[in-house]
Amino acid sequence: MGIQGNLSTMNVADLLQFLAVGRKTGMLKFDRGEIVKQIYFEKGLIVGSNSNDPKEYLGQLLIHYGKLDEAQLKAAMQIQRASGERLGEILISSKVLPEADVMEILRIRTLDIIYDLFLWDEAQFELHDNQSPPADLIQIEVKPTNVIMDGIYRLDEWKRYRTLVPSDRAILELGPGWTASLNVDKDVRQIFYFVEKRMSVAEICYNMHASPFHVYGQLYDLVSKGLARVAGEVPESFNAAKDLADLPETVPELLIAARLQLKENDPESAILTIQNVLQKEPKNFDAQTLLRTAEENLIKRLYAALLLPNAVPRVLITADGLTSHQLEPQEGFLLSRINDEWDVKSILSICPFREVDSLRMMKALLDRGIIGFDQ
Repeated sequence: MGIQGNLSTMNVADLLQFLAVGRKTGMLKFDRGEIVKQIYFEKGLIVGSNSNDPKEYLGQLLIHYGKLDEAQLKAAMQIQRASGERLGEILISSKVLPEADVMEILRIRTLDIIYDLFLWDEAQFELHDNQSPPADLIQIEVKPTNVIMDGIYRLDEWKRYRTLVPSDRAILELGPGWTASLNVDKDVRQIFYFVEKRMSVAEICYNMHASPFHVYGQLYDLVSKGLARVAGEVPESFNAAKDLADLPETVPELLIAARLQLKENDPESAILTIQNVLQKEPKNFDAQTLLRTAEENLIKRLYAALLLPNAVPRVLITADGLTSHQLEPQEGFLLSRINDEWDVKSILSICPFREVDSLRMMKALLDRGIIGFDQ
C-alpha cells in the first residue's frame, strides 16, 4: 500500500502529478459511497481505468454515441446473461458492431472515467503499489499532464455551467425562439424534446445515457442563447430518512444493529443502517463488507419474492394520473422503460443505475400501486 487520503486534502490533479513525477506503477483507487474507480499506471503513464458506476458502463456509452439503441443493448445483454461473455465481444462476434467502433468507445470510456474524478470534491483514495491492470483491460498510454490539463478545463467549465443550470433537480422550459433552431445536431434535438416534456436535468442525463458534464454543457449553451430557461426545481424526497431517527448513534452500535437486521432477514433496513455508518466512517471495512452482503441478500429476496427476472411489469396508472405521484428522476426513467414487453432483467440491463437500486425503485413503484405484474 502506498499513499492514501481524501480528495478534500489532496485533489486529483496533485495526485496524478505526484504519480507522474515519481514514475509510479500501480493502481490508484477512489471510493465515493457505492462508486469505486481505479486508474492504472506504469512508470508514471496512465494505461487504463475502471469503474463500477453503471453510467460509465460500455453499453451506456455505446447508446450515447449512437452506436446502439436500447433495444439492441437489451438483446446483447440477454446473450450475455446466458453466455457470460463480455459485452464488447458479443457485439463484435454477432456483427452488431465492428471491432473498431467498440475499441474507440472503450478508449473514450477509459478517459471519461478519469475526467469525471475532477468533478468529485469528496472521496477516499489509496495507491496500491505495483498492482497490474486486469488482463482484459483495454490499455491506453496517456501522459498525466495531458489528462490534468483536460481535467482542470472540465472543472472550470463545470463551475461555469452551474451558474445557469444550478442542479440536477432543475426543470427547464423552452424559450420563445427555440423553433428557429431546429436545424441542429441530434443531441440538441433530443434535449429540446426532453425539455418540452418537463424533464429534470437528471432525467435528461439518464435518457441521453450521457454524463452530466456533457448534458450541462448543452443546456448551458441553450440557456445562454435564450433558447431555454430554468423554470423551477423538482422537490427533494425525504424517503431516505425512513427510520433513521430510531437508529443508535455510535458506529459499533450501528454495526450491531445492522448485523441484527440481517439476521432478521431485513436487508433493506440493514442497508440504511450501514449507509449511516459509512457517512461517519467512509473507510470502515466492516461496514463495506456488510453493505455488500446486505445488497446481495436484498437482490435475492426481491427476485425471489416479488420481482422475478423474467416477469413482465406493466404500468397501472395513466400518464395523467402519474402527475399526482411525486416520482424521483431515477424512478421516472425506470418507469418510462416499462412497455408491457420487456421483463425485469431486460429493463434493468438498460438502466444507468446499480441493480440493487433499480430493484428497490421497482419495488417502491409496486408498493405504491404504480406498476403491477400479471398473475
